[in-house]
Order: sequence, then structure tokens, then C-alpha cells
Amino acid sequence: MQAAKEYDKNLSLFDRIATGEGGIDFIGRSKLWYWITAALIVISIGAIGIRGFDMSIDFEGGTKLNMPAAELNTEEVEKTFIDATGVTPELTQIVGTGDTATLEVNSARLSQEQIDSARSAIFEAYHPKDSTGRPSPDAIGDSTVSESWGSTITQRMLVSMAVFLVLASLYIAVRLRREMAAAAMIALVADAVVIAGIYALFGFEVSPAVIIGLLTVLSFSIYDTVIVFDKVRENTAGILQSRRQTYAEAANAAVNQTVMRSISTSVISALPILALMVVAVWMLGVGSLQDLALIQLIGVVEGIFSSIFLATPVLVSIAERRQDIREHNAAVARFRAGDEEPSGPAAEPAEAGDAPEKSRTVTSPSARPDAEHEAQPGYQPGRSGATWRPGRGEF
Repeated sequence: MQAAKEYDKNLSLFDRIATGEGGIDFIGRSKLWYWITAALIVISIGAIGIRGFDMSIDFEGGTKLNMPAAELNTEEVEKTFIDATGVTPELTQIVGTGDTATLEVNSARLSQEQIDSARSAIFEAYHPKDSTGRPSPDAIGDSTVSESWGSTITQRMLVSMAVFLVLASLYIAVRLRREMAAAAMIALVADAVVIAGIYALFGFEVSPAVIIGLLTVLSFSIYDTVIVFDKVRENTAGILQSRRQTYAEAANAAVNQTVMRSISTSVISALPILALMVVAVWMLGVGSLQDLALIQLIGVVEGIFSSIFLATPVLVSIAERRQDIREHNAAVARFRAGDEEPSGPAAEPAEAGDAPEKSRTVTSPSARPDAEHEAQPGYQPGRSGATWRPGRGEF
């Protein structure tokens, strides 16, 4: 055991994490994780309340004009649009780079007359080229979404979120335990609030692709949390019949044993997302894919934080409110103080550091020099309690 401890000391922190022997006290720092989470939630709610969300026309309704960016300047195009329609755009931006770059003008819903006027004015001023390389009014596309359509999309988004949370909660409650389902839902709601706060704080546009991506990353977070909780369930099986460790210690060991898997899963998940952002956004300039990639990248980072630093500490806090867990923790403390003898399964050898060692006295029976004993080779008068070793004819 001592040799194992010396071996662990010689390992770097990364090596210990990689082998599941990190020994990091995640649960012991629960208050720190709670304070960090509370601060992020307060900032997020403040950003949502003060700045709100930049909703796409799919939710609010409106009109979007798009054209090849080429050498166009967003400020000049926006001024031309205002002069032609009398409406100030909500957003004018260039999406993508190179030959695939597209200039988009988003505004409140326009009449067909206003759309025709804007397209005509922009074409006469800048002569954008179509896919064949020739200047053409058809190079300027337009799309209009009504307010009722945006309202329908918003309602369906809220319904889908509610259904997802209910189904995820039921799955974890059936697959694992009820307190695990409660802890996972608390962590999941914190995920959603923080991600929403990031979008409000930095002014990222919320589109249907963002909602799809949000459901995807919340599913990823649930998956990662279930992996950790499954190990917690394994480590805490039969723990009430033992005095080797508390519930919190068993849960902390589970986090250490799965943390490398969580990190690896997150890194592997982030690689195709980065590829999507580089290829589909930077090279092809597809705006909807940009929205999808961004929400997934943010969600993967947030998901690993909640599954490691939040979900399991919340689980331990909930579990330790149970009477049987409190009694078990007290029994472990008494046993380690030497006030209680283990019995039943608890009589198994304790882990190093779990309990003070008790001295034992072993009494060897005195050898009686009877005739049979004297007949043994190597018998020496006056020796008692001798032992036999291979290659030696003595006891």
C-alpha cells in the first residue's frame, strides 16, 4: 500500500487524471462551483432582462435582402436601402468570405412595392452580379416572413424545450435514481440559462438553427451527466452496509474516474463543429450553419462544466438530505475515530486512511517436545513458535 502511495506521488496531475486516479476534490469544493454558477446565472438573467435577444426574422417576422458581397460596403448599401424604402434596417452584415461572401439586409416586414424599390435602387447603385458573372437584378434575393409565422415558431420552440426536459427527466429517473434526475435537471436548466445569457450578452442572433443546436447540446450535456451518474451509482451500491467511505467520497471518486472520458468526448465533439465553422461558414458563407455551429461550440464547453463541476455536487447535496445517508456518514466518522467496530460487510479491509489501524497481538502456540516433534529433522530444544520455510527441515 505504501509503495502504491509513493507511485501515485510520482505521477503528474495529467497522468493521474488520465488513469482515473486524479484525486481532485471536486465535491469538497462544491461551494466554489455553486458560487461560480450563481454568478453566471445572475449575469445571464441580467443580460436577458436588460439587452434581450436579437431574434431572427423567422421569429419576429420581417424582410431580408441578400446579394453577393463582392466589394460592397455595408454602410453604403444600408444608406441606399433607407433612401429607397424609408425603413432603417435592423441588421446589415456580410456572411462568409471570398467569392461566397453574402451581404444581408434585415428589416421589418416590407411591402412588395418597398422590396421592388430597394432592389432597383441597390442594383442601379452597385450592379451586383449573378452566378454567371453578369450584372443582374436577380442577383438580389428577398424573403419575407409574417409575424404570425414567427409567433408559431416561437410557440413550437417552447413546447419542444418542455417536452425535451420532461422526457430527459423521466429517462434518468427510470435509468438511474430520482435524486439523480433532479440533479441532472437542475444542471440542465443552469446550462440553458447560461447559454441564453451568452447570446443576450454578446448579441448573437437567435434563429431556428440556434434552437435546434440548443436541443442538441443539452442532449450532449445529459449524456455526459448520465455517464458520471452511472459511475456514481456503481460506486455507491451497497455503501450503507460499509464503513469504508461516505457517499460524497464515493461520488468524488466517480467524477475522478470519468473526468478524462468527459474531456475526451468534448474535444472529439468540438472537432467537427470547428470544421463546420471553418468550411461551411468561413469558406461557403452559409449563415444558418454559422448559427448551428456557434451554439454547439458554446454548448459543448458549457456542458462539460455542468456535468463535472455542477451536476454531481448537486446530487451529493440532495442525497445527503436523506436520513439513511446522514446516519451512514456519521457511522463512518465514528468508525474512523475508533469508536465503532465494523461488522458484516464493513469488516472488509478498509482503504488506506479510512480508519486508524488497531494493534493486534498474535500468540503462537508453544511447541511441546514430544517424541514425534523431536523426531523431526532440524529439531532444536528450547525453540517454540518456530515456522517452516521451503528448503528448511524445521518448524
